[in-house]
Amino acid sequence: MAGGDRGELLWSPSEERIEGATLTRYARWLEKTRGLSFDGYHELWAWSVGDLEAFWASIWEFCEVRAAAPYERVLGAREMPGAQWFPGARLNYAEHVFARARAGAPAMIARSETRDDVTVSWDELRAQVARAAAGLRALGVGEGDRVVAYLPNVPETVVAFLAVASLGAIWSSAAPEFGARSVIDRFAQIEPKVLLAVDGYRYGGREFDRLDVVAALQAEMPTLERTVVLPYRNAGLSHERGDLDRLRAAMTWDQLLAFEDELTFAAVPFDHPLWVLYSSGTTGLPKAIVQGHGGILLEQLKKGFLHLDAGPGDRMFWFTTTGWMMWNFLVGTLLTGATIALYDGNPGHPDMGVLWRFAQDAGLTCLGTSASYVAACMKAEIAPGREHDLSALRSIGSTGSPLSPEGFDWIYDDVRDDVWLFSTSGGTDVCTAFVGGVPTLPVYRGELQARALGCDVQAWDESGRAVVDQVGELVIAQPMPSMPLFFWNDPDGERYRASYFDMWPGVWRHGDWIEITSRGTAVIYGRSDSTINRQGVRMGTSEIYRAVLAISEVVDALVVDIPRPGTEGWMPLFVVMREGAELDDDVRAAIRARIRADCSPRHVPDEVYEIAEVPRTLSGKALEIPVKKILMGTPPDRAASRESLANPAALDWFVELAARLAA
Repeated sequence: MAGGDRGELLWSPSEERIEGATLTRYARWLEKTRGLSFDGYHELWAWSVGDLEAFWASIWEFCEVRAAAPYERVLGAREMPGAQWFPGARLNYAEHVFARARAGAPAMIARSETRDDVTVSWDELRAQVARAAAGLRALGVGEGDRVVAYLPNVPETVVAFLAVASLGAIWSSAAPEFGARSVIDRFAQIEPKVLLAVDGYRYGGREFDRLDVVAALQAEMPTLERTVVLPYRNAGLSHERGDLDRLRAAMTWDQLLAFEDELTFAAVPFDHPLWVLYSSGTTGLPKAIVQGHGGILLEQLKKGFLHLDAGPGDRMFWFTTTGWMMWNFLVGTLLTGATIALYDGNPGHPDMGVLWRFAQDAGLTCLGTSASYVAACMKAEIAPGREHDLSALRSIGSTGSPLSPEGFDWIYDDVRDDVWLFSTSGGTDVCTAFVGGVPTLPVYRGELQARALGCDVQAWDESGRAVVDQVGELVIAQPMPSMPLFFWNDPDGERYRASYFDMWPGVWRHGDWIEITSRGTAVIYGRSDSTINRQGVRMGTSEIYRAVLAISEVVDALVVDIPRPGTEGWMPLFVVMREGAELDDDVRAAIRARIRADCSPRHVPDEVYEIAEVPRTLSGKALEIPVKKILMGTPPDRAASRESLANPAALDWFVELAARLAA
């Protein structure tokens, strides 16, 4: 199969699969209850964006949303930003997680490098959430308070999130691999009351103590009243032994769960904040993106039932950390009654078969991962379908970056030839995918199956015209319920508007290059901005610069991520050295160590080069995107206007490097 062109048909759903899909049941329900009939998915999509109010009202009813107070209308205000969804409704996201709970069935199964496998039943999940909520309530947490989590992808983190949501408090999380500065830059913005943290973890066979980092977080977040520590690396961690002496006002996870009370759910307005996610921090502090109970609930119900085809009996997995929106997305599949599977550790240690063994042992029906992981499996020349029993696996998802056509081939050649492969693309900004999986449509090599229901995705050219069969800017022409309510500390909405609506007022410009094909599929060509996405972990360049510039010998820096098909990409770092300093092996090692500690191990550069100066605009902005384009082969005069530069000669070094790389 390998070697075909993009667009080659690789898989088609069977009649049995189409018949059993929840999407098919939904279409028949629309015909029965609304008198609506559609000739295939693309007609259904056109209706979903042509009559937004009718579509989202149908999701509310079909998915049986529970509300303590009914909504007055679907859209109170339609403009972007500022769309007002389901005014009057009062509900709670966490309540809906337990709406399809199955007594005795597993809600979560988890594996990690740090401890033995864990299974949590739905009954146990409810009991633990009740205890955690009671403990948080005893700490004074109530509606609108912020609870932040520096926790790994383990069941306790899911318990904590659901407890926070049940109270109407606001959740935010970061992965323990993030360095102190990256976490502080995120959490300090929202002034949290309680910090949930881990004592340490194991990754790639190495032990990492995190209590010193937790102490650093406490020192820079004066609003913290209490810290709860999960003994993960050291199961015997206790006050008596002095393990928590370096922290103030700290207690253990078991102490938090010592409280008992009935699990209740605060009925909050539809647009009450549920959680805060973060942008990558490309141009400064990460944007604190606030999303609401109702908007996320409706989007995840739609996505889980209709696009993932998840439901009771399914075992859903996505390889993610708690610092990526895919964690929030995965937790959302609990809304369908499915079991979620969690993995915490290095997916390549001790070999690239780790996740495939987990799929076999846990009986996963859906395995979600990243394009870079697929590329790494290809490089390792493994054949999971021949090495493991993957008979339960019905679907494989890929996101984080575009999946190469060769990646499609590998899945069908070396995993399973009858699996549904859905490549998806979306964003933290809406905590979902704009384009991706549809269980009733075929899969074409190198292409995403279709645009998501209720998401008016278009490719626009420079003049703002929708184009088909050519690359354009990915825009969303109409509002979605899961769009941000606001950014934290952005009272007049200026930063929000500048992030998505500066090019075309009233139209969301996402920052991806996309092609919508004439058959309704899509191709993503990567970011049109400069976010660095490595192995599914997004990091802004400004965060990397903060780490690099902490090295005394470095005075300026520029970093780009160059996509290379079939690989994780090439990420070179360019540094300007202090006068008299030399970029030797010791400095290179110090730079890499600092980035690993302050940002993440995934963002350590592939190469470090010395340059005389960073090319900048007249206003002082580094030319990340033009440099990236030049290194990808774009002619220099098309990549940047020299008249707009403060130091146009600084581009010449990159032009010469591009020529050497192309030789």
